[in-house]
Amino acid sequence: MLLSVVIPVYNEEQVIDLLLARLKETLDGLDCEYEVLFVDDGSKDNTYEILRRAGANDRRIKALSFSRNFGHQMAITAGLDFAAGDAVVVMDADLQDPPELLKPMLALFQRGYDIVSPQRVRRQSESFFKRITARWFYLLMRRAVDARLQPEVGDFRLMSSRVVAALRSLREQHRFMRGMVASLGFKEALIPFEREARAAGETKYPLRKMLRFAWTAVTSFSGMPLRVAVGAGLLIAAGGVVYLGYTLYVAFIAHEVVPGWSSLVVLQCIFSGSILVTVGLVGDYIARIYEEVKGRPLYVVQAALNITNAPAVHRAFFETRTYAEKAQIE
Repeated sequence: MLLSVVIPVYNEEQVIDLLLARLKETLDGLDCEYEVLFVDDGSKDNTYEILRRAGANDRRIKALSFSRNFGHQMAITAGLDFAAGDAVVVMDADLQDPPELLKPMLALFQRGYDIVSPQRVRRQSESFFKRITARWFYLLMRRAVDARLQPEVGDFRLMSSRVVAALRSLREQHRFMRGMVASLGFKEALIPFEREARAAGETKYPLRKMLRFAWTAVTSFSGMPLRVAVGAGLLIAAGGVVYLGYTLYVAFIAHEVVPGWSSLVVLQCIFSGSILVTVGLVGDYIARIYEEVKGRPLYVVQAALNITNAPAVHRAFFETRTYAEKAQIE
């Protein structure tokens, strides 16, 4: 049996050596062969150079390097495309996903589970704001995206080869891997764990990126924002009807002067704002359709290390160079 460990990295030079040491200690204790596939998402530091040195000493350490930063979800996609294992584990490089969990995850896989997902029960060294927003995020995702999404479960998980094969067939541009995995409906097991503090470096998901990630998740898997816009439009229209009744009462029964321009301005602002928001939502969905229709590649590989197999879409890159030529390019 071959176990593939896929690790997206972006400017992680401070933590790579620590990660490799803990990974080697854990993986050498497993009763299976393994490969570790790093996907460098356009790092600007020495991340890929460190990986090259490690791969020169151990061909089980493999790496892909993107031509630019395509994003965390695209890096996971590339790792799944190139992974050759009977089981594939996706984990982050910052050691908040402990490598020591690989052994119990593999044990559950061997018992017949297609997906094994560690579930965070405690987040060390994270602020109250981070914890509460994470809770809201998972609540929103379960309501708006898919009720099968497990709370406090990220991208750290083990998947069988048939789950990976199914994911490879899903090529949408705007990707939310957690939702894509949940939508497949395979048998899943959970392992509770305490999420450790980051070993080194800085988080690659500040609040701005988290908000964009949540928006991508909702709009990629649900039409809920459009339905909310329709509901808000109906509510505002009902308010307009009520206000019309009030205006008629004031004019013909109370015989008071109907307020002029101020009422018109307020109503105009309310209705114009609601129309613009709705048009903006529709425009965002249309823009996503436009990006999907173009059919551009999800990522571009500029260098590879110790890669011996490649999916058909990337085979030309590898078949036109010998291994020595590729090593020179790297």
